[in-house]
Amino acid sequence: MGTIYRYSSDARPSSPEVDGLPNFFYEVHLEGKPKVQLDKGIAPIGKVSVKSIQNSRTPAVLISSTIHNKGSQLNPWQDQIEPDHGFALYFGDAKSKGNPSKAPGNRILLEEYEKHLSGDPLIRAQATPLFIFKGVHLDGRLKGNKEFAGLAVIEGAELVTQYNSKIGYFTNYVFKLAILSLAKEDEVINWDWINDRRNPDLPLEATLEHAPESWIRWIKTGNSGLERLRRRVSTLRLDDAKSQQPNPGSREEKALRDIYNYYSTSSRKNRFELLASRVVMDYVNKSGGIYRYGWITKASGDGGVDFVGKIEIGYGFGQVPILVLGQAKCEDPLKPTNGRDIARTVARLKRGWVGAYVTTSFFSKSVQSEIIEDQYPLMKINGLLVAKHSISLSEQSGCKTLVDYLKQIEEEYDSSIEQRRPEDLLWL
Repeated sequence: MGTIYRYSSDARPSSPEVDGLPNFFYEVHLEGKPKVQLDKGIAPIGKVSVKSIQNSRTPAVLISSTIHNKGSQLNPWQDQIEPDHGFALYFGDAKSKGNPSKAPGNRILLEEYEKHLSGDPLIRAQATPLFIFKGVHLDGRLKGNKEFAGLAVIEGAELVTQYNSKIGYFTNYVFKLAILSLAKEDEVINWDWINDRRNPDLPLEATLEHAPESWIRWIKTGNSGLERLRRRVSTLRLDDAKSQQPNPGSREEKALRDIYNYYSTSSRKNRFELLASRVVMDYVNKSGGIYRYGWITKASGDGGVDFVGKIEIGYGFGQVPILVLGQAKCEDPLKPTNGRDIARTVARLKRGWVGAYVTTSFFSKSVQSEIIEDQYPLMKINGLLVAKHSISLSEQSGCKTLVDYLKQIEEEYDSSIEQRRPEDLLWL
């Protein structure tokens, strides 16, 4: 987990390292078999006909999320890969108008969807493991660096509408993936498992010798037991400033700069609150929650609360609303946010409420430690997240540029202001 591999088209499988990184082709090579590749976003290893039962299986499906072309015509969406939280949202490979289920990669994952969500362990046993890789910038090189982000199973799939300026609106699938724990294997996949799955002489049950424990348990329990199998990293981990900021020269860096420049003037600073509330909505909804927008508070006397919303859990009679009090800070992306402002927001929370602190900056390690130690129920939305979700919101709106989107929502700012108690939203 977390290892960055060199994926170079001219690399030979005999070389353990290429350009100072582990060679991807060396790690996955199997003599006499076709090369395993990551050239496509959704890339299955070729099916194997099993002689003993006259059946076939796909050894693995490799999923690759690239970063160098996000937002382009090739990739007009934002995948969300969160291995430390055992969660990923991956957008399929439909890139034009038409039936998205016919896109090659979507078709593969939809076939797997039937097996992964089956209630029958015999059918789940025939499911194909998914391996997630994400592209990273390294030493000024944009391509050919692939970080292993986990072994996953499909939790769900749904149709979404996307927008590309060159072709307009089109539909695609987004797949919700659960990344499984590899704690029992010391965070390492034994690739002999996949090599065994490529062996036509081995029946399915014989290929499990080198499989991770979480995969074997998932076959037995299915998605009903996912929360016990999902990968979790200790919440005491503290992120440094670099990991909370966009990479230099990236699309996210330009977006964050545009946002800061747009709202940093004295006449517009308060209006960042509306964008912040939209970012929290997109963040919660893409994490599997349901966020309902409330209102913006009046600028004077807000007491550390800039916007109000709620998260809904469950449905019908059993539904529980959770109030969200938000604070928005448009501040220098290169300086840490102020812990006193966070304390003001937390001080307003009542039992069962949560806070959302949105900043164009980042959270220092001391502030993160305080939030963890005092067990504050606070969503921390840093500058990198603001940039990512603002780009996503802009694309969903159909605006040509992010600044156009900021101008569009600014027209809604005045009508979004209300002066009322936050708890009123619980009954709306």
